[in-house]
Amino acid sequence: MSRVAYVNCSAGVAGDMLLGALVDAGADAADVAATLAGLGVDGYALTFERVQRGGIAATWANVVTDGGDHDHDAHDHHDPHTHRPVGDIYTLLDEADLPVAVRSPARHVFEVLAVVEGAIHGIAPEDVELHEVGALDSIVDVVAIAAALHSLGVERIVASSIALGHGTVRTAHGDLPNPPPAVASLLARRGVPIIGVETSMELATPTGVAVLVALAERFGALPAMDVEAVGYGAGTADPPGRPNVVQVILGRAHPPSATPRPGRAAVQLAVNVDDVTGEVLAHTIATLLAGGAHDAWATSIVMKKGRPAHTVSALVDPADVERLAAVLLGETGSLGLRATTVERWPQQREEVVVDVDGHAVRVKVAAGRAKPEHDDAARAAASLGRPLRDVLRQAESAAESSGDADAPST
Repeated sequence: MSRVAYVNCSAGVAGDMLLGALVDAGADAADVAATLAGLGVDGYALTFERVQRGGIAATWANVVTDGGDHDHDAHDHHDPHTHRPVGDIYTLLDEADLPVAVRSPARHVFEVLAVVEGAIHGIAPEDVELHEVGALDSIVDVVAIAAALHSLGVERIVASSIALGHGTVRTAHGDLPNPPPAVASLLARRGVPIIGVETSMELATPTGVAVLVALAERFGALPAMDVEAVGYGAGTADPPGRPNVVQVILGRAHPPSATPRPGRAAVQLAVNVDDVTGEVLAHTIATLLAGGAHDAWATSIVMKKGRPAHTVSALVDPADVERLAAVLLGETGSLGLRATTVERWPQQREEVVVDVDGHAVRVKVAAGRAKPEHDDAARAAASLGRPLRDVLRQAESAAESSGDADAPST
């Protein structure tokens, strides 16, 4: 049975709170510190302290840098002049003495952030300079979270709906809406469910949300598991009326079956277009997927009078129909749209990380199937100077031959 961590974000989520919860649930603080030493950077100290938040005993993770105490909670803010090119962060992580199972998820968090920040500012992801999340304390938080997950042997993460405040927050870009644009865009990228809370505190921070958007398997209800441990990570503030904590429930997930679960309702949206370029089709599909569609695709068809055309389709949750239908119509310029209610039969799977000649490649593993992540494999192939198909084959073989990566038997 795989080990799963359920992250309860009913009070929001921040990087330091998630790290504290993982250590509270049993991650070895000494192992985390030893892994962080592999970054090869100075100028920070990481401490863990037992505190009370709303009557609940919790662990407070605090990163102190040479620039001062930089917690990610709502009442503390970074130096507005702090920024770091995302390429520098990639280089730092790639050259660090870190286990593959720590480097890969940490890098993926910053890759997701770069895509979101690039879209917000209208620049390419590789040209992004991260402000608060590029500061040393945020880098330490992200790597420490990956190290804590590795220490606990967590193979899957599931998260709850995320609580958000309202009003405005002070950031490096001045006063911004609460939640800030980066948080809102991250939530939209995965279609994350949210809960509004009557407070002006910044309950969900870019670091905390980015970690979950990048690493969580899904958002929603608790998975079926045998509970082994519970941990609470404290925020800096202790507001009245509610415990300012992130809860992590750790357990062994019940083995998935090769037999699909009962069907889940979904809606298939479709438009026919005969005046759209291939570039627009590709952009439309990418936008639908980024907006939370389960899948999106284009099919070649022949319309009346022999005109070549395409059907652009998207498989979406019923709750997302109106929003993603608007995306489909807006991107293609179609004058009409069809919607069909269908049932999805998703096969359960888990994600493992394998090493391909020193490069981390994520692989989705289900009963009888192992599928490497294309972006990871392409990056490894480019760095190694090898054909992509060889890297894909090696990653599949590594996942299938690993005892931890074998698809569960039924």
